[in-house]
Amino acid sequence: MFTNPARRQRSVNLPRCERRELVVIGGGPAGLAAAIAAKEAGCGDVLLVERDRMLGGILNQCIHDGFGIHRFKKALSGPEYAARELERVCEVDISVMSGTIALNLSADKKLLLSRTGELKEIKAGAVVLATGCRERARGALSIPGHRPAGIYTAGTAQNFVNMENIMPGSRVCILGSGDIGLIMARRMTLEGAKVEAVFELLPYSSGLPRNIRQCLDDYGIPLFLRTTVVEIVGMERLEGVRVAEVDENKRPIPGSDRFVPCDTLLLSVGLIPENELARGAGVDLHPVTGGPLVDDRCMTNLPGVFSCGNALHVHDLADWVSEEAARAGVSAAAYLSQGEVSRGRVKVSAGIGVRYALLQAITGDGGAILAFRVNEPSRDGVVKITSGSRVIKEEILKRLLPAEMIRIVLNETQIRLIRGVGSVEVRVE
Repeated sequence: MFTNPARRQRSVNLPRCERRELVVIGGGPAGLAAAIAAKEAGCGDVLLVERDRMLGGILNQCIHDGFGIHRFKKALSGPEYAARELERVCEVDISVMSGTIALNLSADKKLLLSRTGELKEIKAGAVVLATGCRERARGALSIPGHRPAGIYTAGTAQNFVNMENIMPGSRVCILGSGDIGLIMARRMTLEGAKVEAVFELLPYSSGLPRNIRQCLDDYGIPLFLRTTVVEIVGMERLEGVRVAEVDENKRPIPGSDRFVPCDTLLLSVGLIPENELARGAGVDLHPVTGGPLVDDRCMTNLPGVFSCGNALHVHDLADWVSEEAARAGVSAAAYLSQGEVSRGRVKVSAGIGVRYALLQAITGDGGAILAFRVNEPSRDGVVKITSGSRVIKEEILKRLLPAEMIRIVLNETQIRLIRGVGSVEVRVE
């Protein structure tokens, strides 16, 4: 009897498990910086795994400038920033597996990798998770209407225009004022499209102020706050959207809706850290950020498993991604050479006015950088790092915005003050 070969069940025989010192998952700005830093810190065997055919990650499609101001002291485009990091990857001789997907990570740091025609199992001494983030799509928004062509996430549209030379449409509305959406408002305008407006559910923009000025104000593109899309109109192709103002509970206000004609809707409604590997391995995740809980070494609750970049929490700047990832790379190299050293852990928590804070624990004697976001915009806020009634550090900031990540540097003296205490709190008064 003839059996279709395509339907035959075949067993998969894995090759003998390969051992590597350090495996970095993700070849974007975080993965590149972590791999380079680990190699420079003395790790002799670094493997960088990237699912795309080329390294660089999201940087490759970000042709606007503004990258590298802190890291390289020069305004670079995304590809220029990536090129500098790639030069260092070649100089320090890092092994690269591109076009490779990490299918699984176990708690004992065993990885299952897949690329065309090959499955590979690797037992790593340490792992750095630099898997980045993904965009929240229409399915998460529950907007009524059909499923016509013309609805894209802002990052997908950016890839079409900048990488594939494809224009998604000619008359555009943008839902959400995240940075990618703002940048695409300008990009679509420069390519000849008419951007009708940007609609934001919140009473303030979720993008950086400089992007509001440079991408909307400079091109006369209106931003409507407390406004959202309540209906998709169109069958085969998007014909327009109905938008409405919302109340303080984010519910549409009856009678405030209006129709806005467009053939393209771009969604810029948030980013979600990619942490399927971490979750599968048993890494503890933060309920607010969706990223792993880490200490000042970027180490998770699993010894030898580190996380950094947008997989940890969504950053404003690639420069901060690289800085944090470099710390993870150095920490991974130290772990491989010294093993897990027993340290005291000081818990870090978010207090009044703070949405979340990273790090979640401080273990070392050196300095540390605490990063956090506030709940709502304010001016002349007092940021306090406290331990009980003791104020460890206090700073007055002229402007605090949820869109801007705030970084507070604790020096060695301040770290010594909190050694031995149970916890510290970050709050804004």
